[in-house]
Amino acid sequence: MVTLEERLDGTRLEGEELRNKVSKVWFAPVEDNPSKEDVAQKTLELYQAANFRSILEEGDLVAMKMHFGEKNNTGYIKPDYLHPLIKALKDAGVKPYLTDANTLYRGERSNSVDHLMQAYAHGFGPENMGIPVIIADGIRSKSYEEVPIDGVHFKSVKIANDILHSDVLFVLSHATGHGGTGLGAAIKNIGMGSASRSGKQNQHSDVKPRILREVCRACRLCIKWCPVDAISMVDGKAEIDESICYGCAECTATCQFGAIEVNWEGTSRALQEKMAEYAWGAVKDKRDKIACFTYLIHVTKLCDCIGRAQPAVIRDVGILASYDPVAIDQAAVDLLAEAANKDLFYDMWPENDYNAQLDHAERMGMGSRRYELITIGD
Repeated sequence: MVTLEERLDGTRLEGEELRNKVSKVWFAPVEDNPSKEDVAQKTLELYQAANFRSILEEGDLVAMKMHFGEKNNTGYIKPDYLHPLIKALKDAGVKPYLTDANTLYRGERSNSVDHLMQAYAHGFGPENMGIPVIIADGIRSKSYEEVPIDGVHFKSVKIANDILHSDVLFVLSHATGHGGTGLGAAIKNIGMGSASRSGKQNQHSDVKPRILREVCRACRLCIKWCPVDAISMVDGKAEIDESICYGCAECTATCQFGAIEVNWEGTSRALQEKMAEYAWGAVKDKRDKIACFTYLIHVTKLCDCIGRAQPAVIRDVGILASYDPVAIDQAAVDLLAEAANKDLFYDMWPENDYNAQLDHAERMGMGSRRYELITIGD
């Protein structure tokens, strides 16, 4: 099997040399509000340009890790984007399946039964996609394995079995902002998205918002949008039950009066570093069999876990592909910054500097922030 490093220039690199390598990232631009057919065709063209066929062997079980979108969310990767890619995988003689792990918060995706029904409601059923959906961590998120790593925060991480034990991992990410990590893209899709529910809790353990009672207007919006009902009214002001809160920061993003704060100094960095360590645990044994796609389409301030439609914060830019999850995240940041004439994710979430996850993932050896951008279809 040809490794990632050997595909790039015929040499095998490790450690610091790998982190300093310039990775290749392929880019297919799109017009604003592109048709689903155009996005689907460009996804296929990226698969071909990056030669992802080279990492496939007949009979491989290929996990297509993605986010099916929370109920009422509209920003998620659309099923129609994936049809030509799935056909290409089948033509290569492999066995692809769509997958994600259950959520920590209580919603439509916190157990496998509801999660499957939500995926089907958004069009990801086998009758439409031609392949199954498998929720990777089991019906109540007990199907996971402790993967040993040499991290700063963890010595082992809890990775969903049906992602961990796939032969090949295709990472399909929708780039968004995020209230806790600043950026949600490939690293978050792998790290948070491949973790069991208990693993997600481990990652969020440092994040606890608090309510400034003197600022609270008792508007109750935070209560409405809290996904785990951790907020109630006490003596005419909102109050957070820390025994229930898991640190999603949805309340912080929702409050219009600045009455809810998180001491992000240390907490966001810790969350992002933990997330990067989980991502490393998910991919460290299959670095030679990973392919990433990232969609810079309908980019929103918050992630696709938000159970409502969100407006795009910038025009549509395109689709990226790479073997390197760190490089593809860096390229996503750079292309959107170029389109916005500012560092878009830092501008939306200055208290949650997204660079923490990229730096830590690079230090772990997951990839390189240095990349060569190859534009296709010009």
